[in-house]
Amino acid sequence: MAVNWQEFVEVIQRHERFILTSHIRPDCDALGSVLGMMDILEQLGKDVMIVNGQPTPPNLSFIDPENRILAIGVDVQLEDLQDRDIHMVLDTSAWAQLGSMGDVIKAMDIPLVVVDHHQGEDDLGATFFKDTSAEAAGKLVADAADALGVEWNARMARPLFAAVATDTGWYRFGSTGAGTYQLASRLVEAGAIPAEIYGALYEQETLGRLRLRGTVLERVRVELEGRLAHTFIRLEDFGNTGAVPTDTEDLVNLCLTIQGTDAAMILVEQSAGVYKVSFRSRCELNCSELAKEFGGGGHKAAAGAGIEGPFDECQRRLLDAMIAKLQ
Repeated sequence: MAVNWQEFVEVIQRHERFILTSHIRPDCDALGSVLGMMDILEQLGKDVMIVNGQPTPPNLSFIDPENRILAIGVDVQLEDLQDRDIHMVLDTSAWAQLGSMGDVIKAMDIPLVVVDHHQGEDDLGATFFKDTSAEAAGKLVADAADALGVEWNARMARPLFAAVATDTGWYRFGSTGAGTYQLASRLVEAGAIPAEIYGALYEQETLGRLRLRGTVLERVRVELEGRLAHTFIRLEDFGNTGAVPTDTEDLVNLCLTIQGTDAAMILVEQSAGVYKVSFRSRCELNCSELAKEFGGGGHKAAAGAGIEGPFDECQRRLLDAMIAKLQ
């Protein structure tokens, strides 16, 4: 469904003091989208704060050199937000993905708008500006800049390039089209430097993450004659390797590098008996529908959810669900 940008513009014109928020365990699309939107709104003379439910992961801090992204309960408290007159959520439509910022939204009696590209949505009591065909939330923020008639500058372009590049797998996923490359070109013209962004993302590995990658690869197993590959991370693996939880980002994609693999899964223990699962697909398997069975969501080719219980039981439930949909 196409976004009604005229309605969006009218909403922006009616308000002056914004809170921008994205999802917990933020990735570059989440962080880049709120930073890009902040610059757009500030060009219009708006008073803007970015407040997320969790601090920015250290490995992604390059995207916010001015430290504009705050964390609730760490950098700012609920009482510090009482002068805001509208709340904008980007890159998620789910309460569970908002973390403690969900409680903030519920506590504040101000309008809520959502700018998102994911399938499915919770009843957030919001006005939604969604396009599930968009390759990244960053793409929608770029569209918002055009709708609002603001200048594309380097401060906006750098985080938005990171947002779009990462959510398209550096322009290799099926969601990438001619328009994606046109968007990338405009962002580069505006000041984004792809080599710098790539280097900050993929050429700053820690020894801990490399060791964790080795653990993940050693545990890879396949089902359905190689069509499904899966692996896992347990809590003790972080201490054993020196890795941190944010080092798990994108490791599921290692399974898709195996010849003949159509789908992949990684199960990551976040606390005792509490797991995050990530699904990937390059076939008919709809990861978003699969994730919904476990209270999650996402895209057709990539989605995630949470699950609790004994490790073996959780792994078996997830694999059984994937296998049933792949057969």
